[in-house]
Amino acid sequence: MPSDLLLTLLILFVAAILLLSDRVRADLVALLAMVALGLTGVLAPREALSGFSSSAVVTMAAVFVLVAGLQVTGVTNQAGALLLRVAGNSEYRLLLAVMVLGALLSLFMNNIAAAAILLPAVAGLVSRTQVKISRLLMPLAFATILGGMATLFTTSNLIVSGTLRGQGLPGFGLLDFLPVGGSMALAGIAFVALAGHRLLPARSGMDGRREANSRLDLVDVYQLGERLFRARVPAGSALIGRPLATSPLRDDFGVTVVALERDGQTIPVTSPLTEIAQDDVIVLEGNLDEFRRRDVEPYLEILPPRQWREGDLESSAVVVVEAVLAPRSSLLGQTLRTSRFRDKFGMAVLGIWRQGRPVRVHLGDLPLQFGDALLLQGPRERIALLATEPDLIVLAGEAERAPAPKPEKSRVAIGIMGVTLLLATLNPVLIGEIMLAGALVMVVSRLLTMDQVYSAIEWRTIFLVAGLLPLGLAMEQSGAATLLAERLVAWLQPFGPLALLAGLALLAMLLVQVINGAAVASVITPIAIQAAQQTGLDPRALAMGVALACSMAFMTPLGHAVNILVMGPAGYRFSDFFRIGLPLTVVVFTVMMVLLPVFWPLTTP
Repeated sequence: MPSDLLLTLLILFVAAILLLSDRVRADLVALLAMVALGLTGVLAPREALSGFSSSAVVTMAAVFVLVAGLQVTGVTNQAGALLLRVAGNSEYRLLLAVMVLGALLSLFMNNIAAAAILLPAVAGLVSRTQVKISRLLMPLAFATILGGMATLFTTSNLIVSGTLRGQGLPGFGLLDFLPVGGSMALAGIAFVALAGHRLLPARSGMDGRREANSRLDLVDVYQLGERLFRARVPAGSALIGRPLATSPLRDDFGVTVVALERDGQTIPVTSPLTEIAQDDVIVLEGNLDEFRRRDVEPYLEILPPRQWREGDLESSAVVVVEAVLAPRSSLLGQTLRTSRFRDKFGMAVLGIWRQGRPVRVHLGDLPLQFGDALLLQGPRERIALLATEPDLIVLAGEAERAPAPKPEKSRVAIGIMGVTLLLATLNPVLIGEIMLAGALVMVVSRLLTMDQVYSAIEWRTIFLVAGLLPLGLAMEQSGAATLLAERLVAWLQPFGPLALLAGLALLAMLLVQVINGAAVASVITPIAIQAAQQTGLDPRALAMGVALACSMAFMTPLGHAVNILVMGPAGYRFSDFFRIGLPLTVVVFTVMMVLLPVFWPLTTP
């Protein structure tokens, strides 16, 4: 074998192992692969860095900016308000409205952004109705993925289009995915609405402990009652007059101050400067037995145990709420201590929900991960401000969220987006330049500042795509794609073109359950193009099948970040995704196999 071919296969193998292990971030793996291709000489330096100048990357960055313009002008908030008006109290109508609106939003924006916009609105509705949140969040996640199939703006679709252009073939236009992808989205929504909703778990929240008609109690969900106890500050206590920041409670006794009861009222303890007074009753979180074994006098007098409820930690001034980490949160990878969470947000973290279970110990030193849900306690007045923070998605009612900006700015943002999409549809060859121009108009119109532009772009995705595109180019130039395509064609060609399409799509669909769809698209697309050229089929038709299959991430929460986003707030398990995701995948896969040859004939004229 030629050395370039061996090196490409080796780099591809190592990248696949790293992606499957999930020990290294996908964007870092992509950049490492890009650098390896350049340093080993498989690609020339200009070719190795070509991903950063590709139309796909420029389009993606522009879309992030355009969507940010819609968000800051209140357009996306209006979409959430529309959901409130349309859905009412019916679970079926609410499910249908959530899915339709989620799919529509994902036509114009990143799937995760669409889900993040609607997540607080759905959580607010659940708090006012008897509908269980687990009946809605998975349909919301699936709807955004389904809607993404019908648009070019999905990451894997952009990579497939960019790979086609990189090999001298026409890429895809803005509406090219709509006939087949739109039909698949409609079929998927119809399946969930008519049959799939019966397979959804009927849990009220994280672990489903709520009674059928009672309000979700967050203290019970996070199992805080097992670790909460009260202690009174007696006369002569060494704690009297000391601020919380200098008290030995956390460092010497391993407990966290959750609340202070003073003169019969609960007061916020978010400030480390709050001073402890005589006869204060301190609500502590920690191991009571271990605390008892220590010589706490003359510090505190432990009071008799009680049954805890969420209301015990709230008052007219203090509230307990949930929040999940936003997709581009700066908190990812940081700990509560290093990020100075309490100082920055004015809220205390009582617990973290991670991978189906609550975490209540050593919270300050636990690195935060995407998908974590945080149980927060703090001043009620902070909720409206917290809802505007880009690092968190507050699961609070719509009434507690910040007011929408002026409507005249909303109309300008909608106009800019509409004109940009129209021009991009009419001139698919210049789609990158047109989308970038639309993003710049958002800035020139003073709807966004340049600082907001830099914050809006999801740089992880940009580097992921820019790093993976050269891998597809290396597979084509080194002959790796030709070699793999020859093996695939040898197995499937005797069964006809449809079998080849099905084999490529099935391979992509299975891989995307455990590997990022962008990575799968970058590997399978060159193979599909070579297979088409070897058999006389249309490369764009097979590439379309691969792109659509890379969005069928329904059977595991690992398949798409939007699944991880909803997993914590709804308390989903892996088996929940497989139970409904498998039949949903069968439905959309069948629709694709029937319609794709109609709209994209496999044989070239």
